Amino acid sequence: MPKSQCPRSWRSPIVLILLVGLWSISLGWSLAPAPTKAQLSPVRQKSVDLVPDRYQLGQQLYLENCGRCHMALPPAIMPTETWRQLLQESQHYGVQLEPLVDPARLLVWQYLQVYSRLKVKDEPTPYRIGSSRYFKALHPRVNLPQRVTLNSCASCHPGASQYNFRTLTPEWENAP
Repeated sequence: MPKSQCPRSWRSPIVLILLVGLWSISLGWSLAPAPTKAQLSPVRQKSVDLVPDRYQLGQQLYLENCGRCHMALPPAIMPTETWRQLLQESQHYGVQLEPLVDPARLLVWQYLQVYSRLKVKDEPTPYRIGSSRYFKALHPRVNLPQRVTLNSCASCHPGASQYNFRTLTPEWENAP
């Protein structure tokens, strides 16, 4: 058999198989239903943010320790510096606390550090949610009371006591 005929005989089946395979894949993609909005958006959990596995223990410890005495707040409403100082101090808004010890303190700190925000260079460190520019930025259409308290959150976020700040009361659900 001459050399010129040999490549044709073994290439034809391979090329044919590749073409059929590519055709099958493209046909499968074209016939597959388009993903729905629910399939495209990430699954929401009760939490404020989706938390990767490596920070979930820190979040759990945060909720257990801070949520034991008061409603746990989303880390994003305060700058990282506020959280750092709160974790280091044993005086907590007039109450003497037993400070967290390592490794729990480090796990909580990692969670808070990742999910909080940076403070502007000359900005004073806020210790009250009403004085946090992040809290105000997250509530642009809300006419906030003179003194914002943790109980104020539940008036618009009915699931706040379960750390669910995504669910809103009906009046805010479709607000412009």
